[in-house]
Amino acid sequence: MPGLLEGKSAIITGAGSGVGRAACLLFARHGAKVLALDIGQEALDETVASVTVEGGTAIARICDVGDASAVDAAVAAAVKAFGRLDVIYNNAGITLQMRPGQAGVRKLIDTDEDEIERIYRVNVTGVINGCKAAVRQFEAQGGGGVIVNTASVAGLIGWGGSAYGSSKGAVTILTKTLALELAAQGIRVNSVCPAGMATNFIPGLHANEAAKASMGATHPLGRPIDPMDCAQAALFLASDMAGNITGVNLPVDGGLSAGVPPRR
Repeated sequence: MPGLLEGKSAIITGAGSGVGRAACLLFARHGAKVLALDIGQEALDETVASVTVEGGTAIARICDVGDASAVDAAVAAAVKAFGRLDVIYNNAGITLQMRPGQAGVRKLIDTDEDEIERIYRVNVTGVINGCKAAVRQFEAQGGGGVIVNTASVAGLIGWGGSAYGSSKGAVTILTKTLALELAAQGIRVNSVCPAGMATNFIPGLHANEAAKASMGATHPLGRPIDPMDCAQAALFLASDMAGNITGVNLPVDGGLSAGVPPRR
C-alpha cells in the first residue's frame, strides 16, 4: 500500500527533536523525501540518521527560520535535491523557560522585551518566512501545495502565558487568513494545535513521570500529548486525505479546548 505522501517532497522545520523529529520519521515512512531544518547540526544529524536507517530519504540543513533569506535558500535547496516542493511543515517554535525559584506560567509583566522579541521572531516571523518562501515556489510550480503550521491550544484559548499564547494566536489567525488568500491557487493552509506536550520544551520532563502525570491531568483524556500525536495530525493535513480541508486549526489537546469537563 503506497504511503500518504508517496512521491512528494517536504520541508520540516524544528526537525532536530520533538514534533519535528517525529514528523520527519512519519513523513518519510509515508514516502516523502524530507529536508530537515533546525539550528543544531548534531540534533539534525540524529534525526536524519533515524530516517535513513528505516530506508527513508532525508537531508539535514542548518536554518534559522527567523532569517527570511535562510528560509528562501532552504526552499531552493529542497527543489534542487528533490525537483519540487509539495509540503512545508512550519513546526519550529520556542517557549519561555521558567526562572529559578518561579513556578507556573510566566506572567507578561515578568517577561523581558528581548524574550518577547525572540519568541515572536521564531514563532511568528519564522512561520511567516516559511509560508512566503513556500508560496513563491508553489506558484512557480503552477499552484497546489500544502502548508502546515504548528500553532498551539494557547492560540485558541487563554492558556500557556501571554507572550507565548499571543505568538501562537498570531499563527492560528495567519493560518485562516492565508488559507483564504491562497484557496484559488489550490494551496491549502492548516495548523496543528497541541496542548501540554512531553518534549524538550521542559528540561528533564521525559525522565520525570510525576511531572508528565501532572501535565496529563490538565487534559480531559488524562495524558500528555506525545510528539507523534502532532506528527500524525500534520501527516493527515499534509496528505490528500485532507484535500478539501483548509483554514483549520486542529486541536491535538486531549479535549482541553472543548470546555470545562464535568467533575467525576
